[in-house]
Amino acid sequence: MKRVAVFFGGVSNEHDISVLTGMMAVNLLKSSGYEVLPVYLPLSGGMTLAKNASRAEDFAEGKRYPVVGLSGAALERKGLFRRRTPFDVALNCCHGGMGEDGTLSALLLWHGVPSASPSMELSAAFMDKSLAKLVLKGLGLPVLPSVCVKEGEGERAKAEAKKLGYPLVVKPCRLGSSIGVTVAGEERELIVALALAFRLDGSALLEPYLARRRDLNCAAVKRGKELVLSPIEEVLSSSPVLTFGEKYESTERRSVIPADIPEEAADTIRGAMRSVVEAFSLRGVVRGDFFLAEDGRVYFNELNTVPGSLAFYLFGDTLTDARDFLVSLVENASLPPEKPPLATGLLSRTRFAGAKGCKNRARVL
Repeated sequence: MKRVAVFFGGVSNEHDISVLTGMMAVNLLKSSGYEVLPVYLPLSGGMTLAKNASRAEDFAEGKRYPVVGLSGAALERKGLFRRRTPFDVALNCCHGGMGEDGTLSALLLWHGVPSASPSMELSAAFMDKSLAKLVLKGLGLPVLPSVCVKEGEGERAKAEAKKLGYPLVVKPCRLGSSIGVTVAGEERELIVALALAFRLDGSALLEPYLARRRDLNCAAVKRGKELVLSPIEEVLSSSPVLTFGEKYESTERRSVIPADIPEEAADTIRGAMRSVVEAFSLRGVVRGDFFLAEDGRVYFNELNTVPGSLAFYLFGDTLTDARDFLVSLVENASLPPEKPPLATGLLSRTRFAGAKGCKNRARVL
């Protein structure tokens, strides 16, 4: 049976949500017979090995866990020594921060560790909402017009807001879970919204607010060579924008699966998910978030490369379904195909020539 390293936590505003996702994955994979290494990333940075943790609440009680490193294995300190524990596959449950932005994916790739989660390229492209808009436009997918403004660009933000037209949605570019997202109906509200966004991030996205829109989600997972799309979910909200509390603190059911929407809109959503998957050779699971406007138009809002609960609930509604879903992710883990590098032989020559060469290397180097 494979040994699985599950990464969760991280230096992120979504740290606590990541712990919930991570411990769910740890416990369900353990119940499937895997040996699991829970690798916890504290808010203070670094990595720790939380072998004795069994519930998410363990990470709210200030417990300390042994520090580890990563070199294709978990390197655990034992007094003056280190114990190397190799693992076969990694599962990324880090929401936001350097867990979701491709940094962890790159680290795993560097050490040749098969990953059950999306690639570095896909993660990096969609972490920043302003970059994601450019990527989606490049793929020919429908997105709302938007402007990215940096901290300190207050006057430019006001001018761009007038061009877009009020009301506007203001959101930090690199955060998720609705944290810091507000609606501004006029300039004074825009200034307050930007102040909040810039407390959390260095850039913010402005885009038109769609009244009476419908919020829709669709997830995609790769199982072998087969692409599996989830049913489309409609997320219900009583607020102008879906809030953090509605997502994670409410006890009421706030979604409908499958969504009751026109088939044309459903086809647009499914086609958009296929386009992203094909463009980035999807590995693992991603969730796309969409708007269905009152006039029937569909807009791709954003793509989550480490979705909440890894989006298992879109593929089944029982713990057994969730366990089978995680097992499938682990069993389909892989490394991207690798081509051997070309050896140029340049360093064995006595002189470097050409437009980008140097003079005699003995004099220069």
